[in-house]
Amino acid sequence: MSSVTVIGLGEMGAALARAFVKCGDRVTVWNRSAAKAEPLIRAGASLAANVAEAVRASPITVICLSDYPATCEVLASAGVDAALSDRAIVQLSTGTPREARDLESWMHARAAQYLDGAILAWPRQIGTSEASIVVSGREGVYQEHESQLRKLAGNLSFLSDDAGKSAALFSAMLSYLAGHWIGLCQGARVCEVEGVRVTAFGSMLADLTPLLGIEAKHLSEVIEHDDYADPESTIKTAGTDIIRLVQHARESGINDEFPTFAASLFRRAIDAGYGAEEHAALIKVLR
Repeated sequence: MSSVTVIGLGEMGAALARAFVKCGDRVTVWNRSAAKAEPLIRAGASLAANVAEAVRASPITVICLSDYPATCEVLASAGVDAALSDRAIVQLSTGTPREARDLESWMHARAAQYLDGAILAWPRQIGTSEASIVVSGREGVYQEHESQLRKLAGNLSFLSDDAGKSAALFSAMLSYLAGHWIGLCQGARVCEVEGVRVTAFGSMLADLTPLLGIEAKHLSEVIEHDDYADPESTIKTAGTDIIRLVQHARESGINDEFPTFAASLFRRAIDAGYGAEEHAALIKVLR
């Protein structure tokens, strides 16, 4: 049996704690609202009276709060500074690379080990092979606690000694997902006004998922090698199609903010002379 502490019992934090409990670990939990700990206590976890007690209870503490300011506020509680010495802290809250690096420095100043991670999964997937977590920080610290963290995600990977790299990758993923979610809802509005079942649209996207994954991998390689020549589809071709999305939105009376924004980026790329290049040449405009 291993001892582990989980601080923060929202949907994701509670899922992390449950995964440890299911593995038979001695799990200590703490949350601002103690009521959220009750299901975990019934399952075998112990509730700490305060943050300092929670950190002292285990050699490794996993923190999953709303963001880094919330984490810093919790860690400012009485007695925490002394409790951190020789403890490993794994931060799985959402934040920026700079926040991760700053928190690592703060931890090291208090003689604590530190790992920063990003969860790429829904709470229901935690503890299964479907969950992915990426971790950054000192590799020796990661290796020491890898077996414990692997209980949370079948796909656990170490990125870098730079503690900010996990937050950077998460930010990149969130950028992609933001466009994905907005695009899906825009497409759903097109379906609604034209009498097409939204579920048919969703099913089509699901069928195309393998192809879209291949495209994402290809475009990332195009950007990394800075080679945008000989595309199957060009900035100009896609840009012309996206302009028609603006036209359709205005004809049908639906919101045109997203297609207008997308069309403006493609137009800037065409005007800059990138019209015959890969779609990924849009990054030149963003640069």
